[in-house]
Amino acid sequence: MAKCPKCGTNVSKSRKTWKMAGRPDKSGKRMQLEIGLFDCPKCKKTFREVLSKKKI
Repeated sequence: MAKCPKCGTNVSKSRKTWKMAGRPDKSGKRMQLEIGLFDCPKCKKTFREVLSKKKI
């Protein structure tokens, strides 16, 4: 569940999700991020939010 940054409404359903590799940390390990694209039903703003992170 994501929270709209503009009006604060909780949005449960994402329009799209994808995975990407983040930048490496000091030890050289990278993070795999799962990102969701959400549409707020109240103010109609589109925003992204990180859904999960794990080291790869």
